This record gives sequence, C-alpha cells and structure tokens, in this order.
Amino acid sequence: MKFTCTIDINAPRDKVVSTFLNPNKQHHFQDGFIRKELLSGRINEVGTKSKLIYKKLELIETIQLNNLPDAFKGSYEHKHTTNTMYVTFTSINAETTRYASEIDYIKLNGFIIKMMMKLFPGMFRKQVDKWMRQFKIYIENE
Repeated sequence: MKFTCTIDINAPRDKVVSTFLNPNKQHHFQDGFIRKELLSGRINEVGTKSKLIYKKLELIETIQLNNLPDAFKGSYEHKHTTNTMYVTFTSINAETTRYASEIDYIKLNGFIIKMMMKLFPGMFRKQVDKWMRQFKIYIENE
C-alpha cells in the first residue's frame, strides 16, 4: 500500500527541515515518542541505523537518502511492518513550505496486520496526516 500526504506550513523551509531533523523536538508532534538511539553510522547520513522508541512500539530507521533540504528517504522496520517514507520540502515562498510524505508499506508480517490493511487502509494514512498536522502546529507556534 502506498499513499502521499501533503501539508503547507507557514514557516521558512530551513526552519521546517531543522525541526524535522531534530529528534529532541519529535515528542512535541509525534504521540508517544520517547527517544532516538543511534545504532550505527553517523547522525543523518545515508546508511545510518537508529532505533526510534515510542511508548507502544519500536522502529528501526535506516536512512536511504538525505538530500535535505530537498528530500529525505528512510526505511522503518517493525515486527509487523516494513515501510519506506520519502519526504520532500518545497518552498512555496519565503514564509511557506510544502511538506510531502510518500509512505509505502512494502512488507506485512502476520495475519492481523494484513487484515487491518485490507479492512482499514485509511487508518494508516490518518496517522501520518495527524502527525503532519501536529508538526505544522508545533512549528507555527514555536
């Protein structure tokens, strides 16, 4: 399953990108986020692996592309899913940035997650939309 979510943020692209890259701010806009632990590589470099720890789950992030401020791509592994996230940041003008995130679920492990994906595909998109709206609110009010 693949989908794209887009939101316009009333802030300059540099501010949006620096917030996106800062794990110390992530708890402000991603519910349940606790911390990011470096597993291998160098922070924000291609090939780097990190563990993203949330209250209810853990993900392993592998950076596949970091061409910021333009684009970023990572893969995210969980015991039930593997997905990629391709993000772009486009300056609409000096004070507005378009944030687009393309999510592609490439692996589903287990009957329950496969059924959820078939029966409730919008649930996955709603979570991404929610975090993007919270990201926008956080940046615009920071």
